Amino acid sequence: MGVAVSKKHGKAVTRNRIKRLLRAVFSENCGLLDKPYACILIPKIKEEYTYKSFERSLKILFKKISESGKI
Repeated sequence: MGVAVSKKHGKAVTRNRIKRLLRAVFSENCGLLDKPYACILIPKIKEEYTYKSFERSLKILFKKISESGKI
């Protein structure tokens, strides 16, 4: 898994927090994938970043990947 967070997201503290949240959510939910995938996560620019919002987005993504098998 790779995480890319641009300077448009804010200062280094904010970018590092986003990366920590994405890594935590990914490690908690990577078991939902049925086989290994290479993932690059690039978050959208928002006012606030929460664990729940990232978790919701990743669960939807993983569900789509598992259903289609082609991503």
